[in-house]
Amino acid sequence: MPTKHEQILEHIETLEIGSKISVRQIAKALSVSEGTAYRAIKDAENQGTVSTIQRVGTIRIEKKRKDNIEKLTFAEVVNVVEGQVLGGKQGLHKTLNKFVIGAMKLEAMMRYVDPDSLLIVGNRTKAHALALKAGAAVLITGGFDTNESVTKLADELELPVISTSYDTFTVATMINRAIYDQLIKKEIVLVSDITTPVSNTDYLTKKDSVATWYELNNTTGHSRYPVVDHSMRIVGVVTSKDIIGIDHHVSIEKVMTKNPITVKGTTSVANAAHMMIWEGIELLPVIDSQQILQGIISRQDVLKALQMIQKQPQVGETFDDLITSHIHELDDEDDESYVCEVTPQMTSYLGTLSYGVMTTLVSEVGSKALRKQKKGDLVVENITLYFLKPVQMESKLVIQPKILELSRRYGKVDVEIYHGGQVVGKALMMAQLIDRNL
Repeated sequence: MPTKHEQILEHIETLEIGSKISVRQIAKALSVSEGTAYRAIKDAENQGTVSTIQRVGTIRIEKKRKDNIEKLTFAEVVNVVEGQVLGGKQGLHKTLNKFVIGAMKLEAMMRYVDPDSLLIVGNRTKAHALALKAGAAVLITGGFDTNESVTKLADELELPVISTSYDTFTVATMINRAIYDQLIKKEIVLVSDITTPVSNTDYLTKKDSVATWYELNNTTGHSRYPVVDHSMRIVGVVTSKDIIGIDHHVSIEKVMTKNPITVKGTTSVANAAHMMIWEGIELLPVIDSQQILQGIISRQDVLKALQMIQKQPQVGETFDDLITSHIHELDDEDDESYVCEVTPQMTSYLGTLSYGVMTTLVSEVGSKALRKQKKGDLVVENITLYFLKPVQMESKLVIQPKILELSRRYGKVDVEIYHGGQVVGKALMMAQLIDRNL
């Protein structure tokens, strides 16, 4: 039987898109405490099925799929620009397809305004009304208001009119940044993307006997199974090692490994790979926030996903990508060397190379050195910077990695960073090597 928390989440998902949700309403409808309702609503917000806006409340929104994650809802725009909703609150769940900056004459501006777009404009009341009639939402910059007829029209058409204290340029930059961040999220492969769902997962209950393990093993050929209780909560994992020499009538609960390592659907595949290699695990149960089994991932699933990530083109650049794009290999017959110019983006408020960027440089160059010696994927386990001098912007750095140890599973690299022939940084990097053939 599902818990009250699960019942609330299921109830929220049945609500109509755009409907308003309150803690008191949920508590009354499902006969639960307001504390339980509040926690479930927050969980739903984390899952992307509701959005909370100041002075408006919590509304039901459509959960995004990977293929449309780069689109923002008007509710998300309100939060991005720290805005206030003047009218059309019923349309906050809708998704915007593009935004138009109203910095031209009215007639010319309206040529670019389409349904489901967002017009970013100042205190031009006529433009507000025309945009709404064209099926677009309105974002008023500079902290300006609009007149009552516009807010009435917004309510009738269910198209939001939002006001923000920021100027037009800042608002456009903030929305662009939010869309760009969504693109990066879209590229990150999560555990939920590769999970074998529970409907296709073989599992045991803690009341099953060892004999049941043998039956499953004969049917599926697998040797590792998650163990659940009567509520489908994960309570353990059982493998062939656990049942060797054990009587077939003994219950699984007595031989299983309790408190197993688990992951959630929101965990990145890279993080899951690190856990599996570090702990020597072949299978990970995937759970939700209530410890309910959602499915499993295997080491083979993770390795395939890592290989797929490397083959796909990247759309959004992370800060690491921006830094590593400045690293170039030098043609040096004696030593493996790389050169990097320190740009203003790589500096701290003092104008010197930041500690975080130094770590990224060490990680990237050390990883390049290891990949030259051993093909495959790797996870950086530890970086120790034990010598550091200030480096000014526009300095040209020469980075030299030297492999100290290399085994089937681990690599250790010493990295030295030079400027003007002098050592300005020194680090030791440890990495786990992931063999694709495992």
